[in-house]
Amino acid sequence: MRLASGTRLGPYEILAPLGAGGMGEVYRAADPRIGREVAIKVLPASVAGDSDRLRRFEQEVRAAGALNHPNILTIFDVGSHDGSPYIVSELLEGETLRERLGGGPLSRRKAVDYAAQIARGLAAAHQKSITHRDLKPENLFLTTDGRAKILDFGLAKLTQPEEHEDGEAEQPTVSDQTRPGTVLGTAGYMSPEQVQGRRADHRSDIFSFGVVLYEMLAGRRAFQGNSTVEVLHAILKQDPPDVPDPALARMVRHCLEKNPQERFQSAQDLAFDLEALAEPEAAPARPPARRRAWAAGLAALALLAVALFFLGRRLQRNPAPGPPMFRQLTFRQGVITGARFAPDGQTIVYSAAWDGKPMEVFATRAGAPESRPLGLPGAGVLGVSPAGDLAIALGCELNWGECRGTLARVPQGGGAPRELLEDVEFADWSPDGKNLVVVRPVEGRYRLESPIGKVLYETAGWLKFPRFSPQGDRIAFIDHPVIGETSGGVATVDLGGKRATLTSGWKNLHGLAWSATGEEVWFSGNRVSRTQAIHAVTLAGVDRVVLRSPGYLFLSDVARDGRALVRSGNPRSRIVCRAPGASGARDLSWFDWSTAVDLSADGKTLLFYEWGEAVAANPTVYLRKTDGADPVRLGDGRALALSPDGKWAAALEAGSPQQLTLLPAGAGEARRLPRSGISEYYTAAWFPDSRRLLLVAAGPDGAPRTWTQDVDGGEARPVTPEGARATLVSPDGKLLAAYGADGDFYLFPAEGGEPRPIRGLLPGDDLVQWSADGRFLFVRGLDRAAVEVFRVELASGRRERWQKLEGPDPVGLIGIQEGPAAVRMTPDGKYYLYTYWYALKDLYLVEGLR
Repeated sequence: MRLASGTRLGPYEILAPLGAGGMGEVYRAADPRIGREVAIKVLPASVAGDSDRLRRFEQEVRAAGALNHPNILTIFDVGSHDGSPYIVSELLEGETLRERLGGGPLSRRKAVDYAAQIARGLAAAHQKSITHRDLKPENLFLTTDGRAKILDFGLAKLTQPEEHEDGEAEQPTVSDQTRPGTVLGTAGYMSPEQVQGRRADHRSDIFSFGVVLYEMLAGRRAFQGNSTVEVLHAILKQDPPDVPDPALARMVRHCLEKNPQERFQSAQDLAFDLEALAEPEAAPARPPARRRAWAAGLAALALLAVALFFLGRRLQRNPAPGPPMFRQLTFRQGVITGARFAPDGQTIVYSAAWDGKPMEVFATRAGAPESRPLGLPGAGVLGVSPAGDLAIALGCELNWGECRGTLARVPQGGGAPRELLEDVEFADWSPDGKNLVVVRPVEGRYRLESPIGKVLYETAGWLKFPRFSPQGDRIAFIDHPVIGETSGGVATVDLGGKRATLTSGWKNLHGLAWSATGEEVWFSGNRVSRTQAIHAVTLAGVDRVVLRSPGYLFLSDVARDGRALVRSGNPRSRIVCRAPGASGARDLSWFDWSTAVDLSADGKTLLFYEWGEAVAANPTVYLRKTDGADPVRLGDGRALALSPDGKWAAALEAGSPQQLTLLPAGAGEARRLPRSGISEYYTAAWFPDSRRLLLVAAGPDGAPRTWTQDVDGGEARPVTPEGARATLVSPDGKLLAAYGADGDFYLFPAEGGEPRPIRGLLPGDDLVQWSADGRFLFVRGLDRAAVEVFRVELASGRRERWQKLEGPDPVGLIGIQEGPAAVRMTPDGKYYLYTYWYALKDLYLVEGLR
């Protein structure tokens, strides 16, 4: 029912209708509180009639309302009127792109200008993990002052299929995304993954963007047909004819790749490329001169000669900035951890494990291929003070390629290290050299302390790379919300403990330093893939790209003159597996970041997931036969466990909040399990009957404990006290082997009851497998440099060394995966698998960064 002028919607007064469509009616309205006019979109009553859709509507619109970008429609408010939800937004003057295209294709200049603006808007949304999913000319608005605005972020999930009498292929095909196999978007602008009902991420928006750009340039739709089916078939199987401009044709083709991994991976990169294609403004035309005086011409030539002379002199003194220059500093094979400039700005101190040997501290200078050891074996560099004192980690234990150990101070002139604090992961000196900032884990939480003992910030997540500002008034650091994961943001904390987030939504964050002026924080990371670039962010939160190149760049330090120390390398995770029929262990990795999670009881099937550059850092689940056959992709998510009957893989879908999902190993549809108030999942294992899952997860209070969940439905229920983490189920399904909150090991009855201690297990053991007869537990020992498995008899507590598993090549080895499920073994103890990480890194001095 159309609203009449004067109708009140909360504080807003309807002035006049602006239009109507499948997503509701739009009105011009007044907000008398601040004296401005707004646009109000009233959604159909069908949205209010479905409580789940209404809840999702509110979530999506509030997320979209958090976007603040000149190329995205600004959302002011959300409310409800007579049961129908409405959205209040800025009032735009102009027309939709669909209306503009009614007059034919746009000029090249206009198309590139609008496309670059749209790409910048998409990039801003994607950085906040918001995907549009229904980009089309109707949802793009061109204002009278030349701005492009993206409309209806967050509403794509709400559209329901609508039949058109003429059968045109223009119908929205959005459905509830919680049902597998459903599709989302408008037919002619959908990506192939949307057509196929697969999960659509930010790269789906890039495909739709390419369709829109094609239409702006060609004046016709990229994918056409006489019915929806024909249009969808064209999207899957056909490519549109190229537009006439070669550079734009290549860009459109790159957007319209059928495989998401072959498209542009970032809307930000797309915007950069479009801006490079923008036509420069033409100089204003001048009327032709009717007379040319020889004297004036000679004078002009003389002035030009003088100007060129002085310009040449100036360019000699101040040459135009060129591309950054890399100078390689190291030339051996191995792992490099910390690297810092010494106070003279020319000496570089770094730590490395060369050629499979232990970590050691070295010094070198640019232009010298040799590095000299400083007599500190087993140590890693954490910081260098202005006076030249070293902060090092003794007994370096690699943690994601960085040293963790006992913090010690080494005087500038040399001498024995003075131990200061145990179990420190990162440290940095204050500019006056009087204090240190440290990051260390304490009782399950990470602390940032400065001076040592004074907690400035504490989190249940993970902190890295604390660095004092040049002024010494604040500390910048990388803040990861989840321990062990490398996504997160860059933050600062002042000396009074006041924290501020500078930028968030990043992936693969490793390395941080202040710029030479202290006006920016530089860091390594990326938004949409694992390949790292160096970025900068101001204290006001404005970020930019400093350096982009193929591969991985790990920022280590920035000198006072702006030169940077950068570690370059390509980390990999690999799977080692000993399987039936093989004479020894073999590599069963697939892409670049293969991580094994489970092995079938017969040793013939491996469950793993990829989460590296090959899958654009989006975890993807695979099943593979251990005879080396190509793996089968099961779906998106982080794999957790393979059911004993081989029919299901438990996995965690990416996103927040986490979603526990069962992926079929064969034919069938994925199934989502109820969350049951669980806030975070850690591990999963199956009961022998394949009908229940054993979960280690955190409840609403954030405390971890053990839960069981029936996979055919029903809520998860806790079966252990807080802090007890059971990861193995006995062969008869009656007992659970668990890590206790007190650090000891226990057997818990699966149906609840009092636990009993497990004799023969030692602190630091990892639970691996229950023997087939239920008499023994296989455990991994404490030695993290190797994989040594012991067998413990439950009745007597007798412990015997079972076998030392074949290890990887030590050159470049970062570490072997630890913790529950890190090592998997068949119940007879014959076959096994585990994951390890390695990276061959080189250290570079980079000049010319700005």
